[in-house]
Amino acid sequence: MDKLNVISSIFFFLADVFAVTSLGLPYWIVSDSSSGVEDTHLGLIEVCLTIYGRPKACYFTSAARPEWALTFFFISIGVLCITTTVILLVAAHWYEQLAKHARWIGFTGMVCFCIAAVIFPVGFRMDEIGGRPYQLPASFRVGLSYIFFILALWITVISELLAGKVCLPHF
Repeated sequence: MDKLNVISSIFFFLADVFAVTSLGLPYWIVSDSSSGVEDTHLGLIEVCLTIYGRPKACYFTSAARPEWALTFFFISIGVLCITTTVILLVAAHWYEQLAKHARWIGFTGMVCFCIAAVIFPVGFRMDEIGGRPYQLPASFRVGLSYIFFILALWITVISELLAGKVCLPHF
C-alpha cells in the first residue's frame, strides 16, 4: 500500500465521519432569530423547536419533504460507498487489485454527494422556511450539519484525486 492510498484512506474516512455527523444532526437550516423568542432547527428528517424559552422539542417529520428525503437517500448511498471505499483501500494493502475498484466506488460516492448538494436547496420552498428554491430567506441560515456535509463533499473530492493519482503531492 503506497503513501497515496494511505492518505486517501484517511481522507475518505474523515469525509465519512463528517457525512454521518451531518446526517445525525438536525442543524441543516437554522432560524436566525435575534429576539430569542423562537428557535428552529431543521434537519433532513428531524425538526427541533424552542418556543418562548421552553425546552427544545424535536420530532421526526411525518410528511417527508421529497427534496430532503432524496438528499438523505443520496447522502446515505454516498456514505455506504465511502465506507466501502475505505475498507477496500485498507484491503488493497494485501490485494492490490482492489484499489482500482475502491477508486470507482469512491467516485460513485462523490457523485452521490454532488447530487445531494444540488437537490438540497430546492427544499427551501417549504412552508416552514418560506423561501424559494436555491434562495434561503434572511430569517434563516445554513447550519452546522450543512457545513459538515459540504466539508465531507470536498474531502471526498480531494480523496478521489489522491486515490486516482490525478493530483500528486511531492513527498
